[in-house]
Amino acid sequence: MTALTASRATPHRVVHTRNLPVAANAKILQGALVALNATGFATKGAVSTTLKGVGVAEGTVDNTGGADGAVRISVRRGAWLMGNSASTDQITLAEINTTCYIVDDQTVAKTNGSATRSPAGIVADVDASGVWVEFP
Repeated sequence: MTALTASRATPHRVVHTRNLPVAANAKILQGALVALNATGFATKGAVSTTLKGVGVAEGTVDNTGGADGAVRISVRRGAWLMGNSASTDQITLAEINTTCYIVDDQTVAKTNGSATRSPAGIVADVDASGVWVEFP
């Protein structure tokens, strides 16, 4: 394909909600940061090197005792308010448009914690309430 030489109507999709299979023995609370594990199943955010942040849980789903994919969870994309880490890992306005990292199911940090944390999403804003994280 060559570069544009005229305007075009570019096709796009707006996906606000994903319906994802939940990992075995996972319980995800409404409002939690949701991540995909290494095998593609949804789990709550936690310190790990194998997760990918995907959004926020629309409701509580309990797969305790269940196998991978036994239940599904509805996850919303967009920019969501998360708790800010503390001390040297606290996110500031200087981190807008950079990757932030998962601390737990409601908190993000500026760094990957010496390669112990997975990416949550992109810092969209920071205010007195916390960090607005954009989930792709």
